[in-house]
Amino acid sequence: MRTLTGHAARQWLRRLTWPHTLRARLTAGLVVLLAVSCAAVGVAAVVELNGFLTGRLDQQLRESGVRFPASLEHGARLPSDHDGDEDGDTRRQIAGTFGARLVGETVANAAVVASGRSTGTLTVPLGAHDRRMLTGLAADGEGHTIELSSLGDYRMMATQGRDGDILITGLPMEPVEATVHRLELVAAVVFGVALAVAGVAGALWVRWSLRPLSRVAATATRVSELPLSSGEVEIPPRAPESDPRSEVGRVAGAFNAMLGHVEDALTKRHASEERLRCFAADASHELRTPVASIRGHAELALLHPGPVPRKVVRALERVEAEAARMGEMVDDLLLLARLDAGRPLESLPVDLTRLVLDAVTDAQAAGPGHHWLLELSEEPVTVRGDAHRLHQALANLLANARLHTPVGSTVTTSLETDHSHRTAMLTVHDDGPGVAADVQPKVFERFTRADRRRSEGTGGGTGAGLGLSIVAAVAEAHCGSVTLDSGPGSTTFTVRLPVGNE
Repeated sequence: MRTLTGHAARQWLRRLTWPHTLRARLTAGLVVLLAVSCAAVGVAAVVELNGFLTGRLDQQLRESGVRFPASLEHGARLPSDHDGDEDGDTRRQIAGTFGARLVGETVANAAVVASGRSTGTLTVPLGAHDRRMLTGLAADGEGHTIELSSLGDYRMMATQGRDGDILITGLPMEPVEATVHRLELVAAVVFGVALAVAGVAGALWVRWSLRPLSRVAATATRVSELPLSSGEVEIPPRAPESDPRSEVGRVAGAFNAMLGHVEDALTKRHASEERLRCFAADASHELRTPVASIRGHAELALLHPGPVPRKVVRALERVEAEAARMGEMVDDLLLLARLDAGRPLESLPVDLTRLVLDAVTDAQAAGPGHHWLLELSEEPVTVRGDAHRLHQALANLLANARLHTPVGSTVTTSLETDHSHRTAMLTVHDDGPGVAADVQPKVFERFTRADRRRSEGTGGGTGAGLGLSIVAAVAEAHCGSVTLDSGPGSTTFTVRLPVGNE
């Protein structure tokens, strides 16, 4: 089981506990600041009240003087808990008043004024710790708080007696502590309710204040989901603008201005694409007739029965070949223009297995010096689409493998069905030199030519760079995709087409 390091654990805990949205952070910050303020006020109030009440106890100790502890001198007998004899002077002493007399480092007497119906004094049992605390008191006439094991917290004041002894008077801290604890409880309840109310009110206020920013974020989200790569794009309505003097208003205004610039740029780009598309379609259409005428005249001249010089025959053959190549290029440009215009293709059941068999057979006839292999699934693979265009796309992939690999290379065509993704996977793999890394990102763009390494020894031209762009356009028109995975000694084109709608 993988364990988190200290830094990773802190980062994970921070992501888990710290709010992510601006609204939540502002609300949390408001509540935290209010909580700190309430805590500071509460602590100050508790400390001040505790000091005030303790001062009052010290004043009472000074006013009561040492009458009670002084009455314990000269070996006075102190009663037990069960006798009511008055052996200490308890006049003007409140119940619970403590008195003790120290002789040297020894506690000679220790008693407390009885409470309730008893009007005498009670002996206070002292442990070793209690005796150390009492003997450690400074006889400075100032109040000190100590804890006695049998009585609890007491405020004690030690004074030097007339006989060289030390007289100690004390009052219980219980009333002070009870009052302070009550204040702590009241403050906790009041501040807790105040924090809850402030949190809810702050959340509502922050939410209302950030409504314009939320609208800007919603508009930005809709814009981010738009397909901006090509075609005509309709920008959603602008974000509502608020007070331009506020930060949110300035953000909304700047965002709307940016959307306006983006919309203008997309409109101009679309208009330029339309003009270029129309030009390519018109030019391709217009070039078909003269190219066909040139090719026809070249063929007619070659059929002349009279003697024709060998150089003229060679020239006419080259004219015919180039005219044929130009005708194919014009057809490719016209096809791309039609696909760009979004013209629908045929949507009929297509047996990809049969189509692959025919295309590989044609490629084998065109490239007998290569090794052509087939890997087909046992069951036929059928998709809906345009059989002619799919055949053309596969033929382009096979021609690309033949033209850009040396003689003797092995080209493997595979066809299988990915049932989990409901797609047909058509792959063309060769063991040629591979496609250069700098060419791979743009290999499906128009007029992209392969690098010299992949063309060496093929004996053919590099072509116009339209074959793979046609493959990508045909795959996209069928709601599919094509990818390239290439390295030295291995190049694989994979075409994925949806199945299941036949």
